[in-house]
Amino acid sequence: MRRRFIQCDVFSPLAAQGNGLAVVLDGEGLSEEEMRRFARWTNLAETTFLLPPSDPAADYRLRIFTTTRELPFAGHPTLGSCMSWLHAGGVPKEPGLVRQECAVGVVEIDVAGERPAFVAPPTRIEPLAPDRLESAARALRIDPADILRSALLTNGPVWEFLELRDADCVLRADASGASFPEERAIGLLGTYPTGSEVDAEVRMIDIWHGVKEDPITGSLNAAIACWLKAEGRLTQPYVAAQGRCIARQGRVHVAPRGQDILIGGDVSILIEGVLDF
Repeated sequence: MRRRFIQCDVFSPLAAQGNGLAVVLDGEGLSEEEMRRFARWTNLAETTFLLPPSDPAADYRLRIFTTTRELPFAGHPTLGSCMSWLHAGGVPKEPGLVRQECAVGVVEIDVAGERPAFVAPPTRIEPLAPDRLESAARALRIDPADILRSALLTNGPVWEFLELRDADCVLRADASGASFPEERAIGLLGTYPTGSEVDAEVRMIDIWHGVKEDPITGSLNAAIACWLKAEGRLTQPYVAAQGRCIARQGRVHVAPRGQDILIGGDVSILIEGVLDF
């Protein structure tokens, strides 16, 4: 069966400098094994499949697969899938607002502004166990004196989060050669001096049997923003950079709006066609 297909780039103002996403616009009729097989074949961080919604409030339902597993929620698949759906002719029930159903519930995406932005889902905030903090710092060769705060953040994915002294400390973190007996996703945040081009540097380093760094991670940035709000530190919009250490130019736009937090970024449609699968 021939299905509409888009490959897009998310969270960068420059095409091919963000995080790539494969989107199958007609996912209905594919089995879960077929979805997993195609996601392995694309070999991108994530591949998504759009389906009819089961929640009457939603515009569509989304399933998100990495090369190894299904995710309940992820940031760049949310924005990329939304803009691909609109590009392919999707019409939201409410103008300027797309409601996407996924495993964490219905996520709202504001498409009325300069760039699309999703409402950050709730984040569970817990202390990061001392042994996990110590082993994460050791794996990334971070001086414990440079760690300001830490937390365990869960918004679908689970993040072992460290706030470092500044952006330079984040950029110096080095996980080369690190490994753990279980998969661990470590998120880093450090701020730039006032007046810099961006406000913060973020990195997401996934360590298991080897090291994988994500170009730009919307769900991690959303979790960090929720944590900042809980700390009383999210008082104005900011822009986080991500991907510099792997030659990407990611930009994540974070903005508080009443009780919500908007996580926005640019989306470029790079490939559009038909998939025979």
